[in-house]
Amino acid sequence: MKDVAALAGVSAKTVSNVLTGTAAVRPQTQQRVESAMRELDFVPNLSARGLRNGRSGVIAIALPDLATAFSAEMLHHLVDAAHQRGYAVQIEETALEPERERDLVSRARQHLVDGVVLNPIRIEDSVVDRDERLPPVVLIGEVEQHVTDRVLVDSRGGARDAVAHLVARGARRIAAIGGDDQPELATATSRLRLAGVRDGLAAAGLEHDRRREVNLLPWNMEAGALGVRTLLDRGVEVDALLCFTDSIAVGALHELARAGIRVPEDVLVCGFDDIEQSRFTTPQLTTVSFDRNEFARATIALLEERIAARDVPVRAVAIEHRVVARASTDAVPRGVSPGR
Repeated sequence: MKDVAALAGVSAKTVSNVLTGTAAVRPQTQQRVESAMRELDFVPNLSARGLRNGRSGVIAIALPDLATAFSAEMLHHLVDAAHQRGYAVQIEETALEPERERDLVSRARQHLVDGVVLNPIRIEDSVVDRDERLPPVVLIGEVEQHVTDRVLVDSRGGARDAVAHLVARGARRIAAIGGDDQPELATATSRLRLAGVRDGLAAAGLEHDRRREVNLLPWNMEAGALGVRTLLDRGVEVDALLCFTDSIAVGALHELARAGIRVPEDVLVCGFDDIEQSRFTTPQLTTVSFDRNEFARATIALLEERIAARDVPVRAVAIEHRVVARASTDAVPRGVSPGR
């Protein structure tokens, strides 16, 4: 660090601040320090740091399904944000197995990792709802609790805004793929987004029809295709689909095309999350978007603060969302009638 400081023309403390993010550093100064690190091939010694402060320099990140495009993109940003603060990262897939969460929390108690980022899909299955002796933990996603810090997007508000967009485009018979009243399939996200759909319909003076609500797990492209087939088999009139993820929407677009149903001329389609594929579908997919860089930075910052001080008040950080309108909702839909 002294060599880096000398080459960059700064103090060793400034180099430490750049590495840990514990204090603000001017962008020009940070660039000089990072350039010096690259020139000297400097790598921080996490083990030595751990001997001094009792920390490992490693955090764990656990997501439910690493196979989805959304998880891949989110993980990319989280790992990048962690590396910028000098942390190495362990990655775990929890799926529907709560014991994997418990194992990560146990590792944190044993100081094998300094903290954990968790993305539980239901609070009733999460270790957070069962363990009062939590190590540093930050939750991401829609699970609402007040035990530890969390970073979230307003899923209910996002779904409500998406419905308002579809209504403004002329839709009146809006179906939801990703949520219904089956409790065994309900996740925190599906409950909130379904509530947002119903909020949006009520605000437009439209009644929700349970026959237009479909939920199939896991939330992937096949679920979107099966959801469209389910709606067609039910014979309900539909002129728009709000899919609770973009992956679901991609599957829905495929099945609609296979059935000869045009998007957006017959049916509007909107997704949620703004994954990369949404810009490359035919037609391009309208979706609910948020800044994943901001989300990741807020998550790692909260975790680092929690690692440093266990007794700070529990915080919740909401990341702003917006509806990104693309070609999949760029028409007044004719709708699909029963029997088509």
